[in-house]
Formats: sequence, C-alpha cells, structure tokens
Amino acid sequence: MIAFLLVLAADLSGLEAVMGPLPARPSGAPIVEVISEVTLDGGLVRRQIIFIGRDQDRVPAYLFLPPAKGKVKHPAMLCLHQTTRLGKGEPAGLGGKPDLHYALELARRGYVTLAPDYPNFGDYTFDPYAHGYSSATMKGIVNHQRALDLLAALPQVDAKRMGVIGHSLGGHNSLFLAAFDSRVRVAVTSCGFTAFARYYQGDLTGWSHRGYMPRIATEYGKSPARMPFDFSDVFAAISPRAVFVNAPLHDANFDVTGVRETLAKVERRFKRGRLEVAYPDRGHEFPPDIREQAYRFIDRQLLHSR
Repeated sequence: MIAFLLVLAADLSGLEAVMGPLPARPSGAPIVEVISEVTLDGGLVRRQIIFIGRDQDRVPAYLFLPPAKGKVKHPAMLCLHQTTRLGKGEPAGLGGKPDLHYALELARRGYVTLAPDYPNFGDYTFDPYAHGYSSATMKGIVNHQRALDLLAALPQVDAKRMGVIGHSLGGHNSLFLAAFDSRVRVAVTSCGFTAFARYYQGDLTGWSHRGYMPRIATEYGKSPARMPFDFSDVFAAISPRAVFVNAPLHDANFDVTGVRETLAKVERRFKRGRLEVAYPDRGHEFPPDIREQAYRFIDRQLLHSR
C-alpha cells in the first residue's frame, strides 16, 4: 500500500515549470448551452454545445450520447483533435480524415464522448496569455478538466469510468491531462510524443511557439538537456493507470526511437495489461486496425473492469 501511494504522489513540478501552474479547479459542473441536436442512425444523439470554461470563456464542443436504455450509466471518453483548423469537427466525424473520427466511433461502441476545441482551433478563439497563462498547453489542460467535470455530471455517465483519446496535438494533450487529473482511468495517445532529445534531432522549436509552451524557448533555450521534464515523467505521473500508445515506425514528427526509450524507463511502473504499444509500419497515422486495438484496450479498462 505504501509503494502504491508513492506511485500516485507524482512530481508534476517539472511540467508546471514549463507550462505554468495548474489553477484551482472550479467546483461543480460547467454551464452548458445546447446549440443544436441531431439524432443519427441507431438512435445516437449528437449535440453541438458550448460549455463555460474556468475563465468564463465559451468552449465549443460536440457531445455524443448513446441511445437511452433505462438508467444505464455509460463510460465516457474525452476526444481531443489533432492540429487541424476543423478542430472538434474531425473526431466528431464531420470532416477531415476518416481515420480520426474516434469520437463518433467510440460513441457507436456505447461510450458517451465529448470533443472540444483546443484554443484557437475550430470555433474557439482565446488568448491564454492575456488571461495570465504561461502556455496554451496549460489552458488546454484546464479546459479538458472542465470537460471531465461536464461528463461526470451527466446522468448518462459513470464518473468512475472516464478516459481520454487523441492524435498528434490531441495525443500529447491526452497524456498531459491524464498526468494532472487522476479521474482519467485510461489514456490513448496516437502519434503524440517522443523523447525531447529525439524530436527533430533535439530542436524544440516546434514545442516552443504560442500554441504550446513558450517557456521552452525563453527559459530553457529550446534545449532538451535543460528541460525540467521529459515524457518519461509524464508517463510516471499517469502510472499505474492505463495507457495505450500508437507509435508508427515512420512518424516524421515523433521519432519512434524516442518512444521506445521513453517507455523503457517507465514500463515497470504499469501492471500487466495497463500499458500497450502498437508500432504500425505507417507514417503519422491512426489506421483502422490500430484504432480497433486501442478501442479494445479501452473496453478492457472501462467496460470489463469495475
């Protein structure tokens, strides 16, 4: 028991040194405004909504509700989009790449799913720096925590069975949320990370712009050696909860060698069946067979394990 508690007491100070401190979470669920509602085939309901964020901002999202079956409570998945102007619409199945329609696909499997916009994507314009944030990444974490608050308050949701999934931008944001919020029982990261030293030969420019974490440039000189955290620390913070990793062999953004190095440092922190990795012979993609593998992994954590 003592060892288990030590694992849960993760040190997030390195992440906060780069992202800025995690603000206190408001009490209760956010106010939700329903913009439109559509019933899809099979009775699946898609709602276009806006929820009020911590900073009284209006966060657009799509919410999927499986067909009502009495008082049955469903597990829930927060679905985070990649870097695409379409934002939430892509995981919701309203455009973009069909391989990234995971909010719709998981809803068809019986999950309540929620796909919000990341700051300055889709229909959501917000300047985190004007509101005191040190990074857009931390503002994303704050919004995603409020999204979990929203899901947990729904009468259709079992708040003890919630997870997060994302590709690319959504892939690392899934990990960041799971590191900071223990309500996430399972995280799926597709093409979402590599060790900082393996990211474009150690050039962290791509991580340091205003859409991510500017302190990587201003405080740490874009140098992996000076960074106060790496993705092994993120995984350590999530353990012993469950993580599925999609790490294609030819991902030009996130070198697979750095993925292997990261996971080698943390794999012993996860119980058997709690860390699963796929290495498809593909590029920066989330192909159908790997999505199905990820969905079965989520099912084991949230449907078949109480």
